[in-house]
Amino acid sequence: MKHSKDMQLFNIFAYLFVGLLAAAAVIPFYLLVVNSLQSEDSVMQFGYSILPTEFNLSAYKFIFERPEKVLHAYMVSIFVTVVGTVIALFFSSMTAYVLSRKDVKYRNPMAFYLFFTTLFSAGLVPYYLLVTNYMHINDTLLILLLSNMFNIVYLLIIRSYIANSIPDAVSESAKIDGANDFFIYLKIILPLMKPALAAIGLFQALNYWNDWYSASLFISKENLHPLQYMLLSILRNSTFAQKLLSQSGGVALTALPQETIKLALTVVATGPIVLLYPFIQRYFVAGLTIGSVKG
Repeated sequence: MKHSKDMQLFNIFAYLFVGLLAAAAVIPFYLLVVNSLQSEDSVMQFGYSILPTEFNLSAYKFIFERPEKVLHAYMVSIFVTVVGTVIALFFSSMTAYVLSRKDVKYRNPMAFYLFFTTLFSAGLVPYYLLVTNYMHINDTLLILLLSNMFNIVYLLIIRSYIANSIPDAVSESAKIDGANDFFIYLKIILPLMKPALAAIGLFQALNYWNDWYSASLFISKENLHPLQYMLLSILRNSTFAQKLLSQSGGVALTALPQETIKLALTVVATGPIVLLYPFIQRYFVAGLTIGSVKG
């Protein structure tokens, strides 16, 4: 099919616009990687540069001074992210399915109760006392799994997807054939929710992967520290050591990396998620088009 000149011109501008948006997203990460591979002196003297002026791995050497510690933190974060995302999606989708069923008597009050918790909370002190004094799950991986398990906004999105994309006749026909509610959810509804679960699962995995706050509150054992909290500790130790060296006056301020270590820490923390995204991109795009008009 031949396109008119107006359509060709529109396509050119559309591709240019999308290309500029892609460049705006890629260039900052490119600068992040390039400048993390430079020396501290170069960054302090010339600032962030597009082309590397001096190749240097001092920031990464500082981070991986104890590689077994970093690798162990990686394993903790990977375990918490994978297991936590699976558990969160399972219980969130099951709750969303119950709230979407029109034959559930109190589904609207239950939905309001869940939504109410997004507006008001008891605060940090009761939450801390509940975890440490009553549940006694501090210094365990369980608190890292439970702290991000329920996101009410994600739950309501999944409920909307079920209500708008999966006909009630599917559940009714299965019930007529003798299937119970859990079998209907597990064998029929759950497979039909793959696009929604892929989109929500990515956001849920990001929440688990980037969570350092729960570890700072409830984890004191070093062998249970996730990657994000361990990297934060490295940055704090570097900043503290830099202040001591500057006050003593015996060592130059650039003896320890400061700016480059921040860039290197970001690369180490975001690298796995960036590498994971291409494998789930098609599911993520399908999930974003939930509810769109199809023609």
